[in-house]
Amino acid sequence: MIYFQAGSENTVLSDGDLKAGLFEALEKLGTKQKVLAIPPDYTRFHSKAGELTTFTNSYYQQALCDILPALGTHAPMSSEEIKHMFPGVPESKFKVHDWRNDIVTVGELSAEYVSEITEGRINYKWPAQVNKLLLEGEHDLILSLGQVVPHEVIGMANYNKNIFVGTGGSECINKSHFVGAAYGMERIMGRTDTPVRKLLNYASDNFTANMPIVYVLTVIGKDENGQSVTRGLYIGDDVEAFELAAALSLKVNFKMVEKPLNKVVVYLEPSEFKSTWLGNKSIYRTRMALADDAELIVLAPALKEFGEDATIDHLIRKYGYRGTPNTLKAIEENEDLKANLGAAAHLMHGSSEDRFSITYCPGHLTQEEIESVNFKYASLDKMLERYNPNTLVDGFNTLANGEEIYYISNPALGLWAHPDRFKD
Repeated sequence: MIYFQAGSENTVLSDGDLKAGLFEALEKLGTKQKVLAIPPDYTRFHSKAGELTTFTNSYYQQALCDILPALGTHAPMSSEEIKHMFPGVPESKFKVHDWRNDIVTVGELSAEYVSEITEGRINYKWPAQVNKLLLEGEHDLILSLGQVVPHEVIGMANYNKNIFVGTGGSECINKSHFVGAAYGMERIMGRTDTPVRKLLNYASDNFTANMPIVYVLTVIGKDENGQSVTRGLYIGDDVEAFELAAALSLKVNFKMVEKPLNKVVVYLEPSEFKSTWLGNKSIYRTRMALADDAELIVLAPALKEFGEDATIDHLIRKYGYRGTPNTLKAIEENEDLKANLGAAAHLMHGSSEDRFSITYCPGHLTQEEIESVNFKYASLDKMLERYNPNTLVDGFNTLANGEEIYYISNPALGLWAHPDRFKD
């Protein structure tokens, strides 16, 4: 059921509009005694989920008793991040999701079903897992808040991904990520009907249908000045809200370029991107637009690590981004990677498969560290002098020396492709 919907390619929703739309939906839901909110973490700061969670707190006050950021495998939010993203919300309401320990398996999909939806590529069972707070908290409303945008693992982010991945367990996350990698990232991005989404939809329909989950979904775009604006808000308790948001996101966040791009420069906002686990969105979201032998340059002022989880960071450093064949071979030969298929999927996603070059310009990692994982290295200071984010505009830029580049100020907000590589 849809409780609120508003949006179009040209719509601009103010924070006041978001508050009014949210309150309208909450009024329809009736009085609640114990509410759990599941927003994204700080890595999705621009999703407007922070503001919507803050509005939820002002509406329910004490009835909003728990807030569980959907960390997935990300690092827990710091006190400073909580205060910045959720101003005025008591920090005592926030709980930390421990994806290795605080989980419950609510159901399991058969290996036969997984094989069927992956065209025979994967034949293991998949457990649907969630944080135990969702089952044991006795909430009469669970609000799942977040942004719908093209995504490398599942096709379009959010909806029940916020539940089964954002609050999911190690096996659930690892195996679902590997399903996406094995099926093929370029067959998935920008699509709503994918093998990973089928896993999650089956779990929603069969294992969590009785949970009082309502989804609050935003669509974020950019205006003519390159500033982020809210284009849509959709609130509902089933797949319809997601499908509406996804349809708008494809119009707002998907850019089909007229020619393959030979040189792309991507800037990673320091407050959002501190690891290649997140920063590799610069690779995922541009790869279908890049020409063969193209150059991707990633300006990463805050880059200080590879994985946000210590185990994953170690695995990235050990195996590197060396392409799908090498990663599959490493899985067969090494138990540590076999036990962390999410990390293996990430290594496959983060490789250019030797089709184009990837140059990272990190603020904190050394040249030796960058090159050890199979990326090229360049000095951040030198590259910022050459490619100044303050003077570049999103899209094509011709520099004073005649060099043509394609600039992207935030890869998390979109998906770029050329028709030759994006085929239905």
